[in-house]
Amino acid sequence: MSDTDFWTLPPDRMTRGSGSRYELTVLHPPFTVDAAELPPNARDRAAEFARSLETIDDILEDLGTRKQSESVTVSTRSDLDVVQVGAWGNVMSISDPAFADDGNDMPLLAEATRLRERFPDARIVGRVEVHCGADHTEDLVWLPDGTMFHACGWPGDEPFVVTGDPQAVMSALGITEEVLEELDVYFDLGDDPNQNDWGALATACLGGADPWGRSDLDASSLRVRHSEHATSHMEGLYFIG
Repeated sequence: MSDTDFWTLPPDRMTRGSGSRYELTVLHPPFTVDAAELPPNARDRAAEFARSLETIDDILEDLGTRKQSESVTVSTRSDLDVVQVGAWGNVMSISDPAFADDGNDMPLLAEATRLRERFPDARIVGRVEVHCGADHTEDLVWLPDGTMFHACGWPGDEPFVVTGDPQAVMSALGITEEVLEELDVYFDLGDDPNQNDWGALATACLGGADPWGRSDLDASSLRVRHSEHATSHMEGLYFIG
């Protein structure tokens, strides 16, 4: 099967929607690990993790390593099939454009639900932001005991839906108002959900284990064949208008 079998658009077709982040991280115990102390990326484990996800059918090409501090620009259809994934000791994480959404499909939540079943002892954190006519975000944190929150919608606008118990997640991880103030994060559960920075809260829940944005960590850059469903979803999202 070729890498274009599920696409109806040519590889050089310019995207109109664009994403700034689409990350899903699995943190196994110990949760206090510092990303600065993580071992190098285990490329075979990273590829295995990517291949195990429902959004990905197969790996077509290993494009080498990329610093976690290097942003990935999506400008053409072919860029949508490049994922960045790493396995550093007890941390596994992937950035996949197929996780982006406009509130109709929630692929991040679907993949996190499958990971929850596979890794019941892990803390799972997802952060996605995409511009598809307007900014849309989807963020979640899922703890081993089942405590979780999922926030999805249009920041500063409606609809914006929060499920689960964000206060219970914050309490379990010791994330207080003072902690968020030190991180320069505005967050108030008494405010309208669409006024809060849920991605920043998810980042605080990863703490020092967050592997993204770091110049001292390498990840694998892979060209993949996405699943038929993921490909169809991306065509509708990234090629709006």
